[in-house]
Amino acid sequence: MYKVIRRKVLNPTVTQLEIEAPLVARKAKPGQFIILRVDEESERIPLTVAGCSPSEGTVKIIFQIVGSTTERLNHKMEGDFLQDFVGPLGVASHLDGLKKVCIVGGGVGCAIAMPIAEELHRLGADVTSVIGFRNRDLVILEEEFTACSDRLHIMTDDGSYGRHGNVTLPLKEMLESGERFDAIIAIGPLIMMKFVVQTARPFDIPVTVSMNPIMIDGTGMCGGCRLTLTQDGRKVTKFACVDGPDFNGYEVDFDEAMSRGRMYAEHERHAYEATCNLFKQK
Repeated sequence: MYKVIRRKVLNPTVTQLEIEAPLVARKAKPGQFIILRVDEESERIPLTVAGCSPSEGTVKIIFQIVGSTTERLNHKMEGDFLQDFVGPLGVASHLDGLKKVCIVGGGVGCAIAMPIAEELHRLGADVTSVIGFRNRDLVILEEEFTACSDRLHIMTDDGSYGRHGNVTLPLKEMLESGERFDAIIAIGPLIMMKFVVQTARPFDIPVTVSMNPIMIDGTGMCGGCRLTLTQDGRKVTKFACVDGPDFNGYEVDFDEAMSRGRMYAEHERHAYEATCNLFKQK
């Protein structure tokens, strides 16, 4: 059993928990993830490590309430316990040697982007962060990104906070003005990452994307995170959980990944509604 040490509501749909898991905290690196079970009856879900404290033995996770399991997880309070908390899993982000990097985060994907930005800052890199949200009420981790970024651009779709527009707007402006980066690291909704890749393509700057959004089982056994890449002119199948979650954005077939991601939307909606009703009855 794994104890919830701290709980923080970041916005109406996103919650941060710090879990007592000293063995995971000792080894986890930016880009890796854990698999948890809320209780004996819940499914296994992968969540990216959003930070860890080896000295305290705690691991931070940030999640959006989108389905039945995250609804259950959101009802865990400080002092409560999780059934399982396993990791770290996946391949850590490759950050060595990067001197100037642009981090692009969208929505709850900023929870994955933030520890990467923090690690790059710790390594002495020049970090430009671009983070985007639908509106002011959904903005998360602004203080954390401010602390680890040399420049920070905050975008909202409706213009209610920061600058009006999506994350590709300042990225395109920087690249067109002659700004160059050793790498662009994009983490967020699949459609966002697709357009970040398209924006960077004319400038021939490496783009790394996190395919965390398509992971399910986290071990490669379910096959749900199959990903088609184009490498040297041929199609190659990889698994986001065991081969990633980071991939070369220019190789990813985003359209296929988005199409497959919508297959179980209706089933998940019904499961979420059933879980909500369960907690209302308690």
